[in-house]
Amino acid sequence: MSQPSEREHDVQGQAPNAAQQSERTDTAPGPAGQADRRRSGRRRPGRPPLFWEILAALIIRPLSRLLLRHDWATGQLPREGGVILVANHLSWTDPVLLGHFVYNNGRWPVILAKASLFKVPVLGRIIDRLQAIPVHRGTTDATLSLKIAEERLNEGACVIIYPEGTITRDPDLWPMVGKTGAARLALATGAPVIPVAHWGAQELLPYGEKKPRLFPRKTFQVRVGPPVDLSAYAGRPMTASLLREATADIMAAITGLLAEIRQEKPPAEPYDPKNAGGDRRAVR
Repeated sequence: MSQPSEREHDVQGQAPNAAQQSERTDTAPGPAGQADRRRSGRRRPGRPPLFWEILAALIIRPLSRLLLRHDWATGQLPREGGVILVANHLSWTDPVLLGHFVYNNGRWPVILAKASLFKVPVLGRIIDRLQAIPVHRGTTDATLSLKIAEERLNEGACVIIYPEGTITRDPDLWPMVGKTGAARLALATGAPVIPVAHWGAQELLPYGEKKPRLFPRKTFQVRVGPPVDLSAYAGRPMTASLLREATADIMAAITGLLAEIRQEKPPAEPYDPKNAGGDRRAVR
């Protein structure tokens, strides 16, 4: 797979080579379809059938370039092998825009998404075909998403996780306290955890709004950091306190990158919605 190149803020890289793509057979969208997929032949890790990959690229890449300027670089992600990307969450457009960035770096983004989205007509079928993983919160299937993600990582896929679990409610849009799923997955698989921070998606579609703000044209900035060092936690029992500590390290790495983008000092302590006494999220 040839590495895309980029010489300016707006991405001009070529789509990754889609050769040697094999098809899969699905039972149904959602958890059953995700768990029961049968794969035949050689395939690149985490990638959907060729038709769906091309369709997504033909729609998302031109649309993203039309709506946004891209301040990012290529060649920042491992070219192969299972990897966990952890990112801040600012807008419902994050997965699409960050997915475009990952694709332009030669990897296919396997995104964890709310299980309810898989029940939405048309959309559910599409995101299932694009290899998204449903996240079941507060149910007996809550651990299923991590199990599927672990399988994908062992196959060599690039999995995107938003540790906050939802769009940030911090009044100043800094990352909140993270949930422990990414840390648990990293310690279980040994996959590297790559922190990613982005800024600008919230200007295109602010939290709480249904219509995008198309004008003036926005800039989507992305910064990638070195793998988070979790070696201090490896080989130890995965207790709740250990997972919280590892998660705090992950969130600190994301927050540090975001501070570089914003050229601002982050808060001393991350926002914790459990202690906030309600949603104080500033709608911008």
